[in-house]
Amino acid sequence: MTRQEHHVVHNSNGGWDIRRNNSQRSSGHFDTKKETINRARQISKNQKTEMIIHNMNGKISNSDSHGNDPCPPKDKN
Repeated sequence: MTRQEHHVVHNSNGGWDIRRNNSQRSSGHFDTKKETINRARQISKNQKTEMIIHNMNGKISNSDSHGNDPCPPKDKN
């Protein structure tokens, strides 16, 4: 079973998109990265998925787990 993820990615036509597990269709499009992250966090919490934030160049800058994290922080055990 693959891990369920929502990605915040830059759209080559401008703005930012929320994409689920590298799908072709966007779950949301916003003008700013901040707006996109806020909405992606809501979706990720609701659907209990991993949220992965990418920079403009496509590299991962941050991630946030809202689901069943296989590697929880030691202080959360």
